Amino acid sequence: MDVTDFPDDLVQTQAAWNVTYQALAAPRPRDTSALRRRLLLLSVRLWWHPYWETVPSVPAARSELRHLARAHGAVRAT
Repeated sequence: MDVTDFPDDLVQTQAAWNVTYQALAAPRPRDTSALRRRLLLLSVRLWWHPYWETVPSVPAARSELRHLARAHGAVRAT
């Protein structure tokens, strides 16, 4: 799958999900209720994004999106 196939908002939502998940998984996170609510909201946005109606293999595309968002996060962190 070509990584340019993903809409920017979908990649940004996945990246925000990753950041929120990491914040929740950190030792002694602050405001866990807000983090959980945000994670749930982002999960819904990811799951029901209209893009998924256009791809032939949704599971493979979701995996590629997660990989792409992690790679972008690693690049930004350096």
